[in-house]
Amino acid sequence: MNAKGITLNDEFGILDQLTFRDHGDGFIVIDINNSHCTASIALQGAHLMDWTPKGQQPVIWMSPVATLAQGKSIRGGVPICWPWFGPHSSNASFSGHGFARTVAWDVTATAALDDGSTEVSFKIADIKPEQWSEQAPAEIRMTIGSTLEIELMTENQRKEAITVGDALHTYFHVSDASKLSIKGLDHCDYLDKVDEGKRKTQQGDVTIGSEVDRVYFDHGEDVIIEDPGLKRSIRIEKCNSHSTIIWNPWIDKCLKMGDFGKDDGYLGMVCVESANASEDEVEIAAGASHRLWVRYSIE
Repeated sequence: MNAKGITLNDEFGILDQLTFRDHGDGFIVIDINNSHCTASIALQGAHLMDWTPKGQQPVIWMSPVATLAQGKSIRGGVPICWPWFGPHSSNASFSGHGFARTVAWDVTATAALDDGSTEVSFKIADIKPEQWSEQAPAEIRMTIGSTLEIELMTENQRKEAITVGDALHTYFHVSDASKLSIKGLDHCDYLDKVDEGKRKTQQGDVTIGSEVDRVYFDHGEDVIIEDPGLKRSIRIEKCNSHSTIIWNPWIDKCLKMGDFGKDDGYLGMVCVESANASEDEVEIAAGASHRLWVRYSIE
């Protein structure tokens, strides 16, 4: 409730389509149920936690024991990595992948679109000035329907260029990670973080039979996750993303993390992240904007 006594449901709710609820201790979640899908989004981090097209299994994976609490990162969904990816370049005490995923975001607009989809827009409300002194706020727009579109926007309001790393760290729900084929990365160079950061070149489809943590460089093409167990493919289209990251922690790291729900929880997910990371970080000119856009669809 704001100072005028108007609730989020009063201001931004959409009858029979979009509502706000308090999960507990002020942790606010948006629930969407339109003619195409169901979805849920946490205001903390503007973090999409579920997208399930009607008649489908969930497309987005969430750990069954994920913590939904103020200031805690959420295991699963679509964490927003911003304004850097991975460890901070000069201060190891700063949060990995930036602070955007664990701070408050404000809803700025909602809309029921003519095609039955639902649109929700956010702006970051809690910049950490000691970590990010640039005059460059972030906004997000999600279009949620038979496909899912997410656009992460950074506006450089300074009089000089800035550098940003960003990513949509999306966890996809799959039947069995060990039986997937991930297409669209053949012949791409990548950094193999599991093998001492060696630079390698992908040959054929990506398959997973052990821990995988790879940053594919200079890659803007579609990626397709072929899932024979669910008899479906997930297509990932993107724009202004020059890196693709594939991650699955596999057995040992999953056990050490302890928040995957069960010992073999790693088999039910794979992260395919659309990003600008490492050598693909983006320089944004003075007064310019950068827009990282993705569309997820089922085939």
